[in-house]
Amino acid sequence: MPVKNFAGKQVKVDEEGFLLNPDDWTEEIASELASAEGIDELTDKHWKLLVFMREDYKENGKIPTIRRIKNNAGIPVKEIYSLFPDGPAKKAAKIAGLGKPEGCV
Repeated sequence: MPVKNFAGKQVKVDEEGFLLNPDDWTEEIASELASAEGIDELTDKHWKLLVFMREDYKENGKIPTIRRIKNNAGIPVKEIYSLFPDGPAKKAAKIAGLGKPEGCV
């Protein structure tokens, strides 16, 4: 399994760059992952979604779906897509330090 260096910390990742251990995640790592995914700056709206995803994952053991984010975090679907274009569930989960969501190819 590959190891990558993010924010001065070596972490294990899968073949697509998803962190294998969500506990390795830091805000600095999130910023570097976002940059690699074409998001230059994480705004307060990005952080709201990322924090919700991590908390929901800790509570439920599953990566939240777009529908769950919309319903429980109060973030409209259009906004989710504008914050994380080109595959928001996959991109947001990666930046949040979670695994690849079920159903994503």
